[in-house]
Amino acid sequence: MAFFAIALALLLEQVRPLGVDHPVVTGQRRWLQLVGSNVDAGGLQHGWLAWVLAVGIPTLAVVGVHWFLAWLGGWLLVLAWSVLVLYLTLGFRQFSHHFTGIRDALETGDEERARALLAAWQQVDVGAMPRSEIVRHVIEHSVLAAHRHVFGVLTWFSFLALIGLGPAGAVFYRSAEHAARAWHREAEVPDQPISPALSRVASAAWHAIDWLPARMTALGFAIVGSFEDAIDVWRNHASRFPDSNDGVILAATAGALGVRLGGASLRPVSADAAGRPLPNPPAPAGEEFPGDAARTSHFTQVVGLVWRTVALWLLLLVLLTLAHVLG
Repeated sequence: MAFFAIALALLLEQVRPLGVDHPVVTGQRRWLQLVGSNVDAGGLQHGWLAWVLAVGIPTLAVVGVHWFLAWLGGWLLVLAWSVLVLYLTLGFRQFSHHFTGIRDALETGDEERARALLAAWQQVDVGAMPRSEIVRHVIEHSVLAAHRHVFGVLTWFSFLALIGLGPAGAVFYRSAEHAARAWHREAEVPDQPISPALSRVASAAWHAIDWLPARMTALGFAIVGSFEDAIDVWRNHASRFPDSNDGVILAATAGALGVRLGGASLRPVSADAAGRPLPNPPAPAGEEFPGDAARTSHFTQVVGLVWRTVALWLLLLVLLTLAHVLG
């Protein structure tokens, strides 16, 4: 059933994509604000309690609905519920419009528009970033977005579905990612009711939850790309990235495509005491990493790499389904 749920959800998401701020995302944002403002008291124990409530309650709710529908005995209802949950948590169209807009701007030679779109996507100051750096950052952020919106969701969905918890894994993974991202951002804003302890708890939990999915995604990229090069860059260069989980994915991507990734990360817009924006220096190109400099032609290769990995996942699920049926 997992294969059909994933296939139908991906198809539905392509036909009728959700908006960036659809009601579920808005509700999740308000839920995190509610939990954070009422439970977070500045200590680590309060942070863990807030995280468990913020992530655990939606996950348990999904499990409860799944078990109720299974108790009713309607496998079509169970399938429909899984498709609905995956439709809300899984999909390319939640971020692909950023990738497409920047790619189109670069292909028409409008680098200024490409910089503006990248800055708006990541909420950063890109300054006078050269073309190759724009392409590099777009590739890196697109690959990480594909992991968090697709492959990480697939990993946790498949794992918990195997032990009878239905689509709860998809909600668990996306809730943990959203909590880490939202609370980290709020902790850096003055006058926000989010403590640094809560931000650290959410980040630590997210790192642990994403450890296995990140390596599953990297392995998938290696299998459908240049396997030996992906494994080589993974082993020798993944530790150079600031985040170990993201580093595994980006290193495998670099090796699989033969593109040079890595270097300085984009930073949030900073300001002086008077509130005037301070320009960030251009990011270095990361010459210490192997591979060719990023070019717009790599965009097509990235799209192909991601879709081949999706096909690999679906093939694996088909084989597991057949093994279960025949066994």
